[in-house]
Amino acid sequence: MSPNTPPTVREWQAFWLAIGFLTRIPMLIQIDYSQRLMNQSSLYFPLVGLLLGVCYAGAYTLLTLAFSPIISIILVVILHLWMTGAFHEDGLADSVDALGGGYTIEKRLEIMKDSRIGTYGTVALVSALALKVALLAEVRSVWLALLAAPMVARLTPLLIMGYLPYVTDPDKSKSKPVADGFSRARLAVAAAFTLCASLALTLYEPWILLWGLCSTLGVALIWGGYLRSQLDGYTGDTLGASVVFSELVLLLGLTI
Repeated sequence: MSPNTPPTVREWQAFWLAIGFLTRIPMLIQIDYSQRLMNQSSLYFPLVGLLLGVCYAGAYTLLTLAFSPIISIILVVILHLWMTGAFHEDGLADSVDALGGGYTIEKRLEIMKDSRIGTYGTVALVSALALKVALLAEVRSVWLALLAAPMVARLTPLLIMGYLPYVTDPDKSKSKPVADGFSRARLAVAAAFTLCASLALTLYEPWILLWGLCSTLGVALIWGGYLRSQLDGYTGDTLGASVVFSELVLLLGLTI
């Protein structure tokens, strides 16, 4: 991208790059790809999550016109997996396989790069999806949970990136361009956006702000601390796992 490109154009491209990175939604504009633009796109992760949430909440509302709530929830979860390419769930499976089967940092990173899924990863993936469906079936407002969870959860990896170093083979990692030169100023903007949106949603669910903070800060601290002890930092897969964990914590809180 040219240094003379207007900031509004850069941000517009960064937004679409975030959509392309996190989802299977086609990018409708031409992107002048650069590592700097990829880094800038992280600002829009919670916004992309909110847009996904709008799709999920809308789909659920329409599906309940023809199906029972539980069938509608399962179909929305399938829609989520299709729209995101199971991006974060793949990270969860790889992370659990690596952390459960490796006894050294080098071995854990090696297992994490393996495209095959093992027993630990399979159990974690099935458990996470089953728990997500069960929690969505129990929340007071399903449409609100579907709307809020994707947005809130996608702030968590940015928090982890803000205080942990990046570890893995930089030449083979899809997340390297996002991690390199990560801007804490843009993290602050992303956090402010998520906070304001969560405040707006308290009109419908008073506890969503509290559980939103628990699911982002709590997972970032606990999962991030565990990653520090096991890997000396984070990888792209572990960031994906943090999104899944944050969604589950938020949904768990909303069932209380």
